[in-house]
Amino acid sequence: MENSQAILVKPQQFEIEECPIPEPKADEILMKVEYVGMCGSDIHGFEFGPYKKPKPGQKVGLGHEVAGEVVKIGSEVTKFKVGDKVLIEPGVPDDSCEYCRSGHYNVCPDVDFLATAPNFKGAYTQYMTHPESWTYHIPEGMTTLEAALVEPAAVGMHAAILGEARLGSHIVILGCGTIGLMTMQACLSLGATDITMVDMMQKKLDFAKKLGARQVINTQDIKPSNGERCTPDDIAAYLRSEDQFGKHGVDLVFECSGSGFLAQVAVGIVAFAGKVMMVGTQAKPVPVDFGRINREVTIMTTFRYCNNFPQTIEAIASGKFNVKDMVTGIYDYKDIQSAFEEAIDPVKKQDMIKGVIRVGGTEF
Repeated sequence: MENSQAILVKPQQFEIEECPIPEPKADEILMKVEYVGMCGSDIHGFEFGPYKKPKPGQKVGLGHEVAGEVVKIGSEVTKFKVGDKVLIEPGVPDDSCEYCRSGHYNVCPDVDFLATAPNFKGAYTQYMTHPESWTYHIPEGMTTLEAALVEPAAVGMHAAILGEARLGSHIVILGCGTIGLMTMQACLSLGATDITMVDMMQKKLDFAKKLGARQVINTQDIKPSNGERCTPDDIAAYLRSEDQFGKHGVDLVFECSGSGFLAQVAVGIVAFAGKVMMVGTQAKPVPVDFGRINREVTIMTTFRYCNNFPQTIEAIASGKFNVKDMVTGIYDYKDIQSAFEEAIDPVKKQDMIKGVIRVGGTEF
């Protein structure tokens, strides 16, 4: 067996280089990688470099949405055998801090998360090791390609559960990218049916409708009150109109784009005693007029997931959560450079919902 890894040598440049096949520790499995998703954080890292700078001379790997086949196990591994198809949860917490001990391992400050500081170990490689305790069997009814997308689906599931989405919930999701669509499907899997998706890209809105949204709204169709472009207040006013949710507003709002503009929309449409779930990562400070929401409104941020993989795996395997149709491009490992170039191309990225790198898989 031979191994290689895709290393980000500088922003917007991958190089595939040979590397040793890692030897699994006593509690680890060695996985032959089949599929790895292209996360928004990977795309951002490719375009601009890692959020946190690596040490001088440190190699930077990307990729953390991964599934494959067990080819070797450590001496203490009992749950897996060679030949098992598996997916992994990419963050390994220290399991000893106050957050881990209180059940919030996703915010462990010393978590070793793939493709991030301090180790920058990426999944765009042919073989990789991972602890048994953070590895999951792929059940019958789920392909390895789908299994690689459990990770981003779990982000949506975590947000939907924290937001208490359920049958009877009136939900607006702002942002129709991968995480917005994953959050929508998670809400649907929990029983919610009244979901409105808001975005400015009609192709993604059409896809949201296909996946089960009750209604889609293109912000470009909303008439500005003054000037050529809508303000957050214009969009909020439209969503609070009698044709939409009325003066009551929206019980549960998910901001999934990381847009400060849409974060202000979320605050403008949430109902009294309602909830705003901040799922997207806000890169800059966002002003919030607390005078508008001083009626027991909850604003909650979410971070990755916590104990959500089993439920997410079941939702996908049972057909309640459609991740496969979200894949708009499958790229061979050797073409990883061009795949990421497409992902940052101003025109081509408009048609990309979810890209996947095929390292050793054979499914289409």
